[in-house]
Amino acid sequence: MMKSLFLFSAHPKPPPLPPSPHLRKLLRLTASASTSASSPPRAGRSRGPAHARPRPSPRPSPSSSLYARPSLLDMERGRAARRADVDAFLASLGVDPGELAGLELPATVDVMRERVEFLHSLGLSNEDLAAYPLALGCSVRKNMVPVLDYLGKLGVRQDALPDLLRRYPQVLHASVVVDLAPVVKYLQGMDVRPHDVPRVLERYPELLGFKLEGTMSTSIAYLVGIGVARRQVGSVITRFPEVLGMRVGKIIKPFVEHLEGIGLQRLAIARIIEKKPYVLGFGLEDKVKPNIEALLEFGVRKEALAFIVAQYPDILGIELRDKLAAQQSLFESSILVSSEDFGRVIERMPQAISLGRTAVLKHVNFLTSCGFLLSQVSKMVVACPQLLALNMDIMKMSFEYFQNEMERDLEELVEFPAFFTYGLESTVRPRHEMVAKKGFTCSLAWLLNCSDAKFDERMKYDTIGIEEMEVDNSFDTNTLSERVEDEVEDEDLDEDSDYDSTDDEFVE
Repeated sequence: MMKSLFLFSAHPKPPPLPPSPHLRKLLRLTASASTSASSPPRAGRSRGPAHARPRPSPRPSPSSSLYARPSLLDMERGRAARRADVDAFLASLGVDPGELAGLELPATVDVMRERVEFLHSLGLSNEDLAAYPLALGCSVRKNMVPVLDYLGKLGVRQDALPDLLRRYPQVLHASVVVDLAPVVKYLQGMDVRPHDVPRVLERYPELLGFKLEGTMSTSIAYLVGIGVARRQVGSVITRFPEVLGMRVGKIIKPFVEHLEGIGLQRLAIARIIEKKPYVLGFGLEDKVKPNIEALLEFGVRKEALAFIVAQYPDILGIELRDKLAAQQSLFESSILVSSEDFGRVIERMPQAISLGRTAVLKHVNFLTSCGFLLSQVSKMVVACPQLLALNMDIMKMSFEYFQNEMERDLEELVEFPAFFTYGLESTVRPRHEMVAKKGFTCSLAWLLNCSDAKFDERMKYDTIGIEEMEVDNSFDTNTLSERVEDEVEDEDLDEDSDYDSTDDEFVE
């Protein structure tokens, strides 16, 4: 071991190889350059002729460099010039570029022109873009196409899209997942049927911008609280989606409380809302209150207001004062109805304010042709205003049966004009035949003004007592008013209609 170590250490390291002549020359040049650069020239020492001194090479210009880039200033100037071109293009369309200051827009006019043309293809005009210029900040691919595709899959109609976008253009930069889908899910959760959802959005597109925890939830909760049936909520929203945007404290609650103030119970108000939810849209201060005051001015008694509104809720939202004045003049001139009796007519059939002049005169002429005096017609109309709205052919058949088969005096019809409101085949004929078979002599009111069960009970009598004969000649105005209202809603409101066509906006 020691021997091997000795042998290993006995051989000294070989000396380093001398540098090659080329390497030695390079080292000398490097050392010389380093020395001359570090020591300044001495004063008075000759530095040789000027032409012998090497001149510094000029710095390459940016344009001559392969990797040259424009300065930030140049880039900003180019960007400003392109934005000025885009602004000039928008100004030529009537859009104020100042409305879009600070908003990122397409870099070139060509791209902006394509965006404008796409919005035009959706049915929007330059005026629409000027009204909502932020639509020009929406990317076609990132914003518009996903939203339009979602609305199309829901079933929104192409012809309804322009109006939807005009009313709620913010939908173009909404998020389908964050903004739109939750609203649709909420509607379906409120029992709005899937095929009704697009109709709801078409009618009230502002709904797409509502928050679920805001007005929508509180308005529905309040309606359910006053008695609107939970199963009717979907129908209410479908027919009047604007209710979802109404504030309870400012709109719905004051409306309900005012109707309570004229005598309507909350449950009755709830039934009105279920049947005609659009009454919530009648302005309380500019429509409802003035119309209530007008009814009182034209002879309607305060205690009858609740019945009138329950039977004809639309009366709260029409231009009522002028209609009442026109109808009162017509009734006074053609039927000799006094101003006081005119109030009774409205109380018994509030739909009378929508009867056209032609309908009134046609029915009056029919009654006078039957042999009634105009004074008798006036009495009959005040007692049963529904006479002016019944089908003329049915009235003729009923009168012929009364005259030919029942052989009664006309005065009985004056006392009980509601005879014309009963079905001939379903009620009048079978009851008359049963009474005739019994050999009874009775008034029209005793014969007709009772339920089928009550009439069957009467037919078990052997004779008619005096108490039975002294029945009230009045009749169920609720049933008759509902019947007339149905006829009003079923009418085709053309120029030959019995009803004033100015009310068609309230007829479903």
